[in-house]
Amino acid sequence: MKQRIMPTLTQISGPHEISSDLRRQLVDCWIAVTNAGGAAGFPFPPVHEGDVAPVADELLSRLDPSRSRLITARFGEELAGWVVLRRDPFRLVTHWGTVHHLQTHPGFRGRSVGSALMRELRTVARDELGLEQLRLATRGEEGLEDFYSRLGWREVGRWPGALRFAPDDTRDEVLMLLAPL
Repeated sequence: MKQRIMPTLTQISGPHEISSDLRRQLVDCWIAVTNAGGAAGFPFPPVHEGDVAPVADELLSRLDPSRSRLITARFGEELAGWVVLRRDPFRLVTHWGTVHHLQTHPGFRGRSVGSALMRELRTVARDELGLEQLRLATRGEEGLEDFYSRLGWREVGRWPGALRFAPDDTRDEVLMLLAPL
């Protein structure tokens, strides 16, 4: 049986940990994922650096050891994917976190990058941030519900017709939960 090589996962908890090379790779990954049709926060491809870089910079500026983490996956020096975990500072909901922007660079799809990122995110959420549950919202009709279900997530609701990509392309937003961690 052929052994699968897994990516190296790294957790980043502050903006000072982002090198210019990593920033460039994060932006390039986001552009590639979006332009390949990925559900990564920019629903109307094509996007370019001028679209993505300011949003990436804002996201990276909010990294904080107690509230927001970035987890990256690499094969050697190449960024294969990334995901963000956020905790709301409002005391009523500090026991749960929200998953944002899970993405695998199209050149690395099929190599379990997304699964590895989500397993690591779960461990960080539970063991380092003390969270009890995770939430996310995803596009319907992309097969993402099945992906997350295989990792232990369950669908807890839908916003019917919440996402309109074109007059003839309206989809549900699917709400998913992972609990307990």
